[in-house]
Amino acid sequence: MRIGCVILAAGSSRRFGENKLLAMYEGKSLIQRCFEALPARLPGPAAVVTQYDAVEAMAGNYGVSVIRNTAPELGISHSVALGTQALGADCRGLLFLVADQPLLRQATVEGLLRCFAADPERIVVPTGAGRQGNPCVFPRALFPELEALRGDRGGKQIIRRYPELVLEYPIPPLELLDVDRVADLQILPRP
Repeated sequence: MRIGCVILAAGSSRRFGENKLLAMYEGKSLIQRCFEALPARLPGPAAVVTQYDAVEAMAGNYGVSVIRNTAPELGISHSVALGTQALGADCRGLLFLVADQPLLRQATVEGLLRCFAADPERIVVPTGAGRQGNPCVFPRALFPELEALRGDRGGKQIIRRYPELVLEYPIPPLELLDVDRVADLQILPRP
């Protein structure tokens, strides 16, 4: 079963004050940690949606293609639509990762993909300590809705619209932590 992987990495990092994807955590940039969270053997194509040359330069090292977002001001929905349009044609599902979760583990991503492969009509959503987060896997039937999203809101609105389709996948809550501000990066646990 082909499941595509879309990394959302086009945001302007306004709250962070600079390109947070290049910020370092434990010796690696956030975007590098995101690339390394991808399974070595993906069940389909992988692409990063970005506006940044530095992210594009790094993507090839991980076998990830690049989709340029030339209008990041349109919000995350535009990146979701670009990724869906680029990879959705021959995939049964699409996994969407945000690039600012430095504690996300490869084993977790593999588990989400296995969960979806076992029930490919559902939306697989990771949960920790009662909180839903990212990355999420969406079934093919919802691709048109992903492409129709507008503004700075992603797939969460689709998840809310179809609670009966949601299949929660428990993960350690720390893996759900994302980095929006410099302070968020500073308070992340250190090994």
